[in-house]
Amino acid sequence: MSAIITKPEQPLAQVTQQSALLAIIARAAADPEVNIDKMERLLVMQQGIVDREAKVAFNAALNRAQAEMTTIANDASNPQTRSRYASYAQLDRAVRPIYTRHGFALSFNEGTADKPDHVRVVCKMSHRDGHTEPYHADMPCDGVGMKGNANMTKTHATGAAKAYGKRYILKDIFNLATAEGDTDGNAPKAEEEEKPPADYDRWQADVRAIADEGTARLQDLWKRSPNDIRMFTVKYRVTWWDEMKAVAAKVDQKAAKAGEVA
Repeated sequence: MSAIITKPEQPLAQVTQQSALLAIIARAAADPEVNIDKMERLLVMQQGIVDREAKVAFNAALNRAQAEMTTIANDASNPQTRSRYASYAQLDRAVRPIYTRHGFALSFNEGTADKPDHVRVVCKMSHRDGHTEPYHADMPCDGVGMKGNANMTKTHATGAAKAYGKRYILKDIFNLATAEGDTDGNAPKAEEEEKPPADYDRWQADVRAIADEGTARLQDLWKRSPNDIRMFTVKYRVTWWDEMKAVAAKVDQKAAKAGEVA
């Protein structure tokens, strides 16, 4: 009697059941008088067994992958909430080698959210044995800040929402924990924002004016700005600075269209 070779995560009883059903289907297919309805029912049963086995393999692999995952250090700051969090790149570096080794693949896309001013981030998590699980997160993209004021363009808000959605989905799929808690978006007790450098208000006014002259002029101003002003901006005013870059980019686009018309 020949032995049946199985995968470690596939119970012998399931292999035997599938093998027996496949033998029945093979005999039925060879019979010219077989009832077509009966044949279709057998095929549906066989597909059900395959699907269940793929789901079992998916869950077993997920269990093994999670067992290898540990707490991930926070590597980024949110200047609005003055909080630390683990960026998507940080999470990805920590878990991609693990989940791919266990046969998983993730792909992201965009869907239609149920709420207005939201973007739906969709993730398809597939396993090499055939099972796929869908996940999604609806993220606000209205460009409104914590105080209710508009703080970014629609394009920037959509991109930020998609980035947040990918990060949250990845954490939820593998039940990831980050060092000292991921409080991004929820203002924790933290040190107060440091005092802006001297003449910072005047510098911001110059930036607003220069942004209306296009990206090249804005970048030139940034390069010539004092280092303490640039460091403060990156740490506490990054959203505002992104808005200025978006204004300059629109100026570039208008100039390009005008050139095409001319």
